[in-house]
Amino acid sequence: MSNPVALLCSPHPNGVSDSIASLVAEGVAEAGACLQTVALRDYAFEGCIDCGGCTKPPHKCTLAGRNSGGNIDRAEEVFSLIEAAPLLFISAPIYFYSLPAHFKALIDRTQRFWAAQNHPPAGKPSLPRPPVKPTLVSLVAGRPRGKLLFSGSLLTLRYFLSPLNATISETRLLRGLERVKDLEERPAVRAALRAWGHDWGCRLMAGKVPGYDPTTAPGPGCGKDSASSSC
Repeated sequence: MSNPVALLCSPHPNGVSDSIASLVAEGVAEAGACLQTVALRDYAFEGCIDCGGCTKPPHKCTLAGRNSGGNIDRAEEVFSLIEAAPLLFISAPIYFYSLPAHFKALIDRTQRFWAAQNHPPAGKPSLPRPPVKPTLVSLVAGRPRGKLLFSGSLLTLRYFLSPLNATISETRLLRGLERVKDLEERPAVRAALRAWGHDWGCRLMAGKVPGYDPTTAPGPGCGKDSASSSC
């Protein structure tokens, strides 16, 4: 069984967006499921260079696995984790009204998925697509105001997820959280994030998320022990 994946998109370890992901993961765990964290900063990869190499079948990226300055390009490892996950959680900070650079580099690398989607092999029947993957998105900004603070990033994420057969199901858009201390001083926000994770953990354990088998989950969970469930 593949676990749900939490994609940590900040270059800063243990910052606000990482802390938000930890709270959501705690809620998921309380329900008996497990949220696997994947920190993008731990994976070396380059951004798309628009070489056109993925345009023709088999639509592989020319950068995949390439050694650049002693670092092996690992973008495909991240994509494999995302594709296998029954549920995706994205936690990212907002920098200058946009997503962090390393995350944007991964987003640009989905070009090969768009190429495969727009240029299917001739003469081969199209296979049925699996159920659309639900995706939870938490974006956090230090800036306390701004009508369009999250708009551009949400649009970018929708197009990032589309060729991966995923869609944004729910969002939590948080403002005025510059430091972890700011989050610690908002107990209601922390409780709401944990409850958000618990709610989705219960959905996983109740078998309401395609591709997740609650019988192999690590804990009793909402779907296994109804007497102790608060779902």
